[in-house]
Amino acid sequence: MTGELLAAFEALLAAAPRGPTRDGLFAVWLTARVTLDLQLEPPLAERALKRRLDLLEGRVTKLRMAAPLRRALAGILAQLREPGSRSVAMMLSQMVAPVKESLGDKAAEALSRAARGARRAATS
Repeated sequence: MTGELLAAFEALLAAAPRGPTRDGLFAVWLTARVTLDLQLEPPLAERALKRRLDLLEGRVTKLRMAAPLRRALAGILAQLREPGSRSVAMMLSQMVAPVKESLGDKAAEALSRAARGARRAATS
């Protein structure tokens, strides 16, 4: 599923002009990658995850994007930092509506497919 998401977002990034749309796509792509990595077996070490979240937060806060998307990503980052709330499918699903509003249907559909794949991976 990660490969499909990466390919979809790479195509969208290549087609997007410079500016808030491209920065928003990049921020969603980075956040989705970190979120999907929570499903890795064996899981990432707590220290490595904390470092990745610090780096992600530092990078995402410097990008220009629409306000609804910025709020959604801040919420996901907060959830990623909480040890008990690591439902990957739920976090990805929560980003779909702001992504659709800010970045369009194609980006939202790619993220929605990733959320469905994460849900299937969690149940199997």
